[in-house]
Amino acid sequence: MIPKDTDITAITWINSRYRPTPTIIEAAQALYQNHDVKEISRNDAGAENLENTNAAINYVIEDCKANNKKAICFITGVPGAGKTLAGLNIANTRHKFEENDHAVFLSGNGPLVQVLQEALARDDSKKNGIPKNKAKTKTKAFIQIIHRFRDLAVESEEPPIEKVAIFDEAQRAWDLQQLSSFMERKKGVPEYNKSEPESLIEYMDRHEDWATIVCLVGGGQEINTGEGGIMDWFEALNTHFSDWNIYLSDKMTDSEYVGDASIEELLCNRQYNIIPELHLSVSMRSFRSEKQSAFVKALLDCDIKCANEIYIELSEKYPIVITRDLETAKNWVRTKSRGSERYGIMATSAAERLRTRGIWATNDIKPVKWFLEGKDDVDSSFHLEVTATEFAVQGLEIDYGIVAWDGDVRYEKGDFVYKRFSRNMWCNVNKPERRKYMKNAYRVLLTRSRQGMVIYVPEGNPYDVTTAPELYDSTYNYLKEIGIAEI
Repeated sequence: MIPKDTDITAITWINSRYRPTPTIIEAAQALYQNHDVKEISRNDAGAENLENTNAAINYVIEDCKANNKKAICFITGVPGAGKTLAGLNIANTRHKFEENDHAVFLSGNGPLVQVLQEALARDDSKKNGIPKNKAKTKTKAFIQIIHRFRDLAVESEEPPIEKVAIFDEAQRAWDLQQLSSFMERKKGVPEYNKSEPESLIEYMDRHEDWATIVCLVGGGQEINTGEGGIMDWFEALNTHFSDWNIYLSDKMTDSEYVGDASIEELLCNRQYNIIPELHLSVSMRSFRSEKQSAFVKALLDCDIKCANEIYIELSEKYPIVITRDLETAKNWVRTKSRGSERYGIMATSAAERLRTRGIWATNDIKPVKWFLEGKDDVDSSFHLEVTATEFAVQGLEIDYGIVAWDGDVRYEKGDFVYKRFSRNMWCNVNKPERRKYMKNAYRVLLTRSRQGMVIYVPEGNPYDVTTAPELYDSTYNYLKEIGIAEI
C-alpha cells in the first residue's frame, strides 16, 4: 500500500493493482482456484478477521482428529462479514477424500447453492478446458443443498463420507414440526420426530472416531415458517449429544442470536468454550461502508435518531436515496453502475400490490440467470424486469439495488405494522413469529447492495383502496425523516 503522504505519479497509478472487494461468487471462484482469503479481500481488517476465524476452526478440527473428539462450532458475524466465505474456504481447503478429511459446505438456500455451483463450474470449465457437466459434478461434491445430505441420513444407517460439515445459515434450520411434516408429505416417512439440527448432528455422530460441525449463524435472518433459530441446535445438543464439545463466539449471547434467553439456560449449564475469533465483526460486502447493517437495524427498529446519525456518516461513502418514481430508480442504478457491476430490483415475497407498478414479486425466478447472465439476457438482473425476493437473494449480493417497498410492512404512528394481502384487502398479521419473518425480509433486501441502493416507495392510487396513497405516504415520510436524500 502506498503511504498517504507519498506523491503518486501517473506511471505508478497505471501500474498499481486494482483490488475491489469481490462478490461472494467471485470470492468462491478464487478459492476454488486455490487462492488464499487474503488475496481475495480488499479489506485488510476483513481479511485478517477471516484468517483468524479460519485458524480457530482449523485448530478445533485438528484437535478432534488427533484426540478422537467430536465438536460443534458456531460462527457469528455481521451481515456481509464473510460467514459464507469462511465456510467455503474451510470446505475447499479440506476437500480431500483420500486423506479421510473430506469437508462439505451445506446450505438450505437453494438459489445460493445453484448460483455457486454454476459459477464454479463455468469458471472451472473455462480455465481448465473440461466439459461443464464434469466440472459441475466436482462442485457438487463439496457444495450441496442441505436437504439431500439430510435425506441420505434417513436412507442409510452408515455415517457420511464427510468428517467436516459446514452448515450455512444454521439459524434457518427447520424445527421438529416443519421437518416432520415435510418428511411425511414428501418422503413418505411417518412420525419423523427429529428437528433438522438433531437429524444433522445424529448423522455426523455416526462416525466412531471424530467429526466436526461448523454452524454459520446470521442474526435476524430467519425469513420462513419453521425456521427454528439457533435454539433448536442447543436443544438437540442437550438432549442427545452430551459428549460433543461446544465452541461459541463471544457474541452468541447477543439478543439477535438467542433472544431474551441466556446461553446457560439454553445449554442447561453444560460446559462450553468461548472463542472470540469465531465472530466476524468486519463487514466486507460493502467496501464503501461497514455501517450499512447498523443503519438498516436502526431503520427497522424505528430508531430515527440513530438511523439519521449513521446515515450522515454512511452516505459519504455509500449512497442511499429514495424516490417515488420507478423509472427514476432504474436510471439511478444504471448510471451508478460501471463496467460489469451488477444491479437489479428486489421486493419482498409479500409485496403483492407492487404489480400495479409492473413489479411482480415472485419466487419463481431463475437465480442462475439473474445473478450470472449479462445485459443481453432478459432474465438477468440487469434488465430490471425480473424482481428477486428475499428467498432468491439471501446470501448473495449485487452492486446497486432497487428495493421496492410495498404496503406489507408500513410505518404508522412511530412503529411498523405488518399486513398480508388476501381476498382483495390488506389484513393484519398478528403472530409475532410471522412479523419477525416479514421484518427480516426487509433486513435481507436492504443489506444486499454492496455499493449503494435506492428505495422506491410508490405514490399510491387514490382510486384503488388496496394501493391508496396513505398506505405508502407514512413510510416514505419516515424515510425522509431519517434524512435519506430524495431523487
